[in-house]
Amino acid sequence: MEDPMSSTRVARVSEVICASTTGFEDAIKLGFERAKKTLRGITGLKVLDQSICVEDEQIVEYRVRVEVIFVLED
Repeated sequence: MEDPMSSTRVARVSEVICASTTGFEDAIKLGFERAKKTLRGITGLKVLDQSICVEDEQIVEYRVRVEVIFVLED
């Protein structure tokens, strides 16, 4: 008989703030690439917030706040 706990997974969420001068999509990709360096078992990302930094009436930076969801290891 299969152990019902064998398929149970426990996940954790870590919040990351990322920025790019190119765009929101680039900021998300940069944040994901950075998170992969220290977190294992990433299963998803959730964009919580987006904002833009403006200087001299020009967009200079795109910022995103992202939750990185990852499964905890045994």
